[in-house]
Amino acid sequence: MTTTKLYTPAAEDRTSSLPLRLMLAPAGTAPALLDGAWWPRSRDLTAELPALTAVLDPLWGRITHVTVNPTFWPVIPRKVPVDGHVVSVGWFKAEQDPHKLLLLSYTTGRWDLLVIPPETSPATAARLMAEAADPLGTLTASGLLDAAEQRRIAEEIELSLVSVWDSEGGHGARLPTSRSPARAVGRPAVSSVAPNTVSSR
Repeated sequence: MTTTKLYTPAAEDRTSSLPLRLMLAPAGTAPALLDGAWWPRSRDLTAELPALTAVLDPLWGRITHVTVNPTFWPVIPRKVPVDGHVVSVGWFKAEQDPHKLLLLSYTTGRWDLLVIPPETSPATAARLMAEAADPLGTLTASGLLDAAEQRRIAEEIELSLVSVWDSEGGHGARLPTSRSPARAVGRPAVSSVAPNTVSSR
């Protein structure tokens, strides 16, 4: 499985000492629906955007505008001060995928990042990052999260079925053992394993 790419913010960025959880599509690849994925630690844009732009500015050119869908962002500031400049923040409810962050640079262009919910498990987040950074990917941001939720449900159903199988005498269930009167009254039971053999249980 692809591991989560961790970027260290620029030294001037003092908002967080934790590495940024970000994965980008390989440089020079053909444009895709998404340019990568970002896994913020919170839904606080004022706290999260400075570290993101500190990493992206040298890679993509100075980020000047960011837009989000307000569905999952409780507060949307109009401007966020970042390293040496200010990023304007806007929002579109109907026009923008709720799980996508759109970044604009006057000098270079536009990039779309999947926003992975902060509460996502590390394994699921790593898989989503790899899928969003795949230049051959065909799913939208919401499509990726929907697929991840379907996988989670399928895995839960499979685990539930295995548990039922085991509890009803399936391959994981232990064979019943005969009980002696000594065992019934709480005395130590005599092992049914023959000497010099190893139990497989």
